[in-house]
Amino acid sequence: MAKKKKKEPGCGCGSIPFSVILLVLGVGGWWFSQAENRQLGRYFPKDTTVTIPVLNQPITLNPSSPFPTPSVVPIKPVEPLPTPEVVAVEVPKEIEFPKAWTQKKMRGIYLSRYQVTNNASEETIRERVRYYRAQGFNTILHGVWGNACTMYKSEVMAQQLGFPSCPNLFQDQWLDWLIDEAHKQDMQVHAYFEKGIKIDKNSPVYKRAVAEKWLVPGVDKTYSGIEHYVLDVDNPKVADLFTDITVEFVQKYPTIDAVQWDDYLGYHAELPGKVDRTTSLTKFSQRMIKEMKKANPKVSFDLCHHNPYWSKRYFAADWKNWDVDRVFVQAYNEANFVKELEYAHAQVGIAITDNQLHRLQGLVEDPKIKGILVFPLSGKPEETAVKVKDLVLKADKG
Repeated sequence: MAKKKKKEPGCGCGSIPFSVILLVLGVGGWWFSQAENRQLGRYFPKDTTVTIPVLNQPITLNPSSPFPTPSVVPIKPVEPLPTPEVVAVEVPKEIEFPKAWTQKKMRGIYLSRYQVTNNASEETIRERVRYYRAQGFNTILHGVWGNACTMYKSEVMAQQLGFPSCPNLFQDQWLDWLIDEAHKQDMQVHAYFEKGIKIDKNSPVYKRAVAEKWLVPGVDKTYSGIEHYVLDVDNPKVADLFTDITVEFVQKYPTIDAVQWDDYLGYHAELPGKVDRTTSLTKFSQRMIKEMKKANPKVSFDLCHHNPYWSKRYFAADWKNWDVDRVFVQAYNEANFVKELEYAHAQVGIAITDNQLHRLQGLVEDPKIKGILVFPLSGKPEETAVKVKDLVLKADKG
């Protein structure tokens, strides 16, 4: 018995000629191109609801009412922030310091070279100047050199040593800002060459100084706990470096009021060999000062050193023969303070530390003391300045 042929599933579309399919598609495309034919809803009764299986959600075809317009939530306009109220700040009247203090030609405070290593801004530097003026000072001694390198960009350093300055974050114009603001405040700026001809092992030139024999033999232990190595000014390269640096400085900063060195321009008597370097140091200093004056005669060359006897006897520093302009006698030795006063009377002034502020009232009232320099060993010059101001004002009240 013959088997019945099984009917194939499907719509049977495969039997429709391909030409007929193309004809239907073409007519359909033309029909939908007519705008009125695209309104499919008109072919369904009003509000006809169907369910789409995939979405499983009823939808209404040809609704009797149009889709509702979405409600627009009004956005409150952003109000501008209120303008801050400008509060009038009463500028305090300038403090009236006693005449005995203001008559001192030099009322100076020392700021270490480290004051600019933290990338101090122009505003910070200018505010700092105004701050010290408000405390009664008229002179700022600021470190610009130390450990055989400069705290400013130096062509001499770059050419002779291969690097332009001490490694730090200072801004190139820091000293220009300092000098400019000081002069606006009727103050002076003295460039302080800290550590003079002495270096330690952290100096960027230490290894080269050892290799090229720039150092005198031995270790300088002038101050307990601090070991220094002293550059030999008899070495032409050393002598030329310092002279060239000094000349460059007064040309680079022509409005600086003074260049000041201290007792680190000297050779301690306890160095090995007991070599007398007095003559060598005198020749070196005379030449350096002479060349500086030739480059810029308006700049004063000052010294903050031991009294003339002590400095010559123990540091080979016969500064009376150096042709310096002004000398401040260091009176850090409390045991010999009264004797130091006698030497200071013969010079332009005296230098004390913040550990000697109990001496301040007597110095202010001493008419023979023409200038006072304060060195904050604590490393906190702002606090020291306030203490000085308070003591000066207290002295005036008796």
